[in-house]
Amino acid sequence: MSDHKEAPKEFDSKLLPILREAVEVVRMIVFKELKDHFLAICPEQADDAGRLAAGVLNDLFGVINPDPAYADFMTRNRTVIDQVLADFPTRFEKLLIPLTDTLRMQFLCDSREGLGESTEFLAQAKERGLLLDQREMPMPNNFLELIRRLGTAYGLVSPPPPAA
Repeated sequence: MSDHKEAPKEFDSKLLPILREAVEVVRMIVFKELKDHFLAICPEQADDAGRLAAGVLNDLFGVINPDPAYADFMTRNRTVIDQVLADFPTRFEKLLIPLTDTLRMQFLCDSREGLGESTEFLAQAKERGLLLDQREMPMPNNFLELIRRLGTAYGLVSPPPPAA
């Protein structure tokens, strides 16, 4: 019976870092898309485009930045950030499938690593129309393949070498 308990740990130790890395690839892609969007709609705030994109991204993934200066920035720009979140399902429709899968994988990784099992960020994403309910939870290999294709398209992941 002890062999059975070791398999999940081995599974976790090998697969979880890879899944975490895939989550980060999607976060980078969403950040890039958001930053480009802010540069286009708020050219007068070009210096803040990265922080605005980070604010939206943090809201999407349930990340809280404890820095008081960041909290002040978020308060001052809450209207803009909320509008982008409201428009996300139509403006960034091409990202809804990878975002849905990534949010679910983040939850899976968090719960497997004992980092909490809060579903609040998933519920909030669903409420905002960002979580595609009809989409089933992907198997890790399917998720990784999706992210590999997406990351390659964005130049963040090198394509696999051709088979010999």
